[in-house]
Amino acid sequence: MACIVLYSCKEKTEYKTYLHDTQLLTNTVHELNTVVMGNNFPPMIAARNYTYAAIAAYEAIAAGYSDKYQSLAGQLNGLKNLPKPDKSQPIDYELASLLTYIKVGESVTFPEGSMQRYKDSVLNIAREKGLPSDIEKASQTFADSISAGIIRWAKKDNYLQTRGAEKYTVMADVPGRWVPTPPMYASAVEPHWKEIRPMVLDSAGLFLPPPPPVFNITDKNSKYYQEVMSVKNAGDSLTDEQKHIAEFWDDNPFKMNVSGHVMFASKKFSPPGHWMSVIGIACKKANYDFAASTYAFAKTSIALFDAFIECWQVKYTYNTIRPETVINKYIDINWRPYLQTPAFPEYTCGHSTCSSSAAEALTSVFGDNFSYTDSTELEFGIKNRSFKSFRDAAIENNWARFYGGIHLHNSCIVSTDMGKKVGGYVVDKLKMKK
Repeated sequence: MACIVLYSCKEKTEYKTYLHDTQLLTNTVHELNTVVMGNNFPPMIAARNYTYAAIAAYEAIAAGYSDKYQSLAGQLNGLKNLPKPDKSQPIDYELASLLTYIKVGESVTFPEGSMQRYKDSVLNIAREKGLPSDIEKASQTFADSISAGIIRWAKKDNYLQTRGAEKYTVMADVPGRWVPTPPMYASAVEPHWKEIRPMVLDSAGLFLPPPPPVFNITDKNSKYYQEVMSVKNAGDSLTDEQKHIAEFWDDNPFKMNVSGHVMFASKKFSPPGHWMSVIGIACKKANYDFAASTYAFAKTSIALFDAFIECWQVKYTYNTIRPETVINKYIDINWRPYLQTPAFPEYTCGHSTCSSSAAEALTSVFGDNFSYTDSTELEFGIKNRSFKSFRDAAIENNWARFYGGIHLHNSCIVSTDMGKKVGGYVVDKLKMKK
């Protein structure tokens, strides 16, 4: 009889093993990543989705482990004090963290209840493993209070106001100015993103790059002409390795495929979604516990969020034309880049900026020379790539956009530097671990 009682008690603690497993957090992030991908959110909106959810999850953990982690309230622009937990209640902070991630993740995506089925499955498994009803109730109550505070804060970031902002004006008669590109010829994406409230940056223009090379496609000695020809020449002679690099970092959330009169779309994770996956891979390799993993997700997400605001400020300041448009008009009407050109101006590069910013945040969390194998793209049929460090990955991304034929290499170099500045600023400003 004693053995039966002991076994029964052991069974009742299994829910903690399940709920406190870092892999469950990573799975939850992947679930939101899938919802975001399904909704065709462009990369900067995707970054917003991940960041508010990650901050909410982190805040639930910071409240429960206040001896190790510090709240971001008072550190992020506009985020004031958040609700404190009732210490008399049997809150499971890891469960509360998961619930806040799901609740806030749903609030910044659609349709309503997009993660409800996933939440139900998590709770059902936890109940089967012995989750007591009083702990579930207390954790849900605390999660709801944190979620409500984060959602109220998120609604004041100017996102809703920019939904009805003035549309981008295409000026096709202005040499060197961006115009829509094939095959979709889509309108410029999020021209008012610079108006979104940053997380840590004082303003969208805190870090500004030098101007891009002056548009000059007639002088073969000009920097601009040479940059354009470098893109064309590289695109005309890509090696298999270079094609793999370009494909691996493509991260086009909505690629339009055209075959004769047939058109169909294919989806992948966007650039910030790719980095969400990398965070999970790093947490697993480093054997991080649940709390430390929420820290890694939150810090890196914030760096990504602010990187997009900085980059979009630059994009719609200079409104530069894409290589594909220039080459088709002045050099070769039939030329196509290896990757599909995104629907926004060329300078600076969003993927290079956000990747470099993420690399700085991740380096501050896991250390430099943290080698890893990135398996993010396997589910899209693209083989893995391995890196010696996060910064090494960001540099490869720099080349990927050039190989893909969608950016001048000068833009990628400058963008990597800008992202490093944004990420470094976030790292220096935020005090998260005690």
